[in-house]
Amino acid sequence: MKVAVLPGDGIGKEVVPVAADALKAVMPDAEYVTVDVGYERFLREGIPMAEEDFRLIRECDCILFGAITTPPKLSYRSIILTLRSELDLYANIRPFRSCAVSPFKVDMVIYRENSEDLYCGMEDVAEDRVLSTRKITRRASERIAQAACGRPGIKKLTIVHKANVLRSCELFRDVCTGVARERGVPYEEMLVDATAYNLVRNPARFDTIVTTNLFGDILSDEAAALIGGLGLSPSANVGDRYALFEPVHGSAPDIAGKGIANPLAAVLSAKMLLDWAGKPGPAEKLEKAVHMTIEDGVLTPDLGGKYGTSDVRASLMRHLERL
Repeated sequence: MKVAVLPGDGIGKEVVPVAADALKAVMPDAEYVTVDVGYERFLREGIPMAEEDFRLIRECDCILFGAITTPPKLSYRSIILTLRSELDLYANIRPFRSCAVSPFKVDMVIYRENSEDLYCGMEDVAEDRVLSTRKITRRASERIAQAACGRPGIKKLTIVHKANVLRSCELFRDVCTGVARERGVPYEEMLVDATAYNLVRNPARFDTIVTTNLFGDILSDEAAALIGGLGLSPSANVGDRYALFEPVHGSAPDIAGKGIANPLAAVLSAKMLLDWAGKPGPAEKLEKAVHMTIEDGVLTPDLGGKYGTSDVRASLMRHLERL
């Protein structure tokens, strides 16, 4: 197995090495290829990612990704959006599970359609107005609905939309309900604003959410707050051939270089990589090491702790040696 390791920018360069070390501890036989991409490289060399880099990435089975700083005035297309598009990573899967420091009881997964919506970049820009086209297709809606309905152990699917206002959401809703009925999956449908309200009021009611790109992006950040923050929130970007695994958080330039970035979301993303690769034993080890570290109170400041990134790494590696 060949894994491309892309730390990216900011704290990505601090948390991804911890996740890569944890991954190597439980999967030492894999080949790891580090690729430098992102805004910091753009500032140095004038390109965020070379064609040779993309060729190397395509030769790998999957990607462990960090975080990317958005360039000012969009001087180039986002690296993560490019990878999602070029590798056809149409399903963004974001699990949220409570741990010892979580303020709410949560155990759910958001399946976010990853290839279209307002993120397609179809914009007509003039001096005094910008027209952004929202693209929703039957094919993309069906693919994400099939992925969500295929979640192992799914209990109920919540189809999130805004069909009372948007015709594009009518299509998304109708396709998703059709797939759920065909697959025999219990489902409900809910407006996105009602979902945002219910996530705060009663998060335990949700099991599996499927929604469009923009709504999924926003709701998953809200859901992250319920389990303790973005530092505990991993994600997978999955297609039929490739997969990319990344923490939900960004590059956080305000804390980059201070040694206090929380690497647990990156490590949990590595755990998702192992699940995808069909290695449940190593995946379980990685998850146990994360929960043991949290229970030991080895926490970075975002979780109310006083420890640094290197301290969390040391705790994780110590637990992995013993498991």
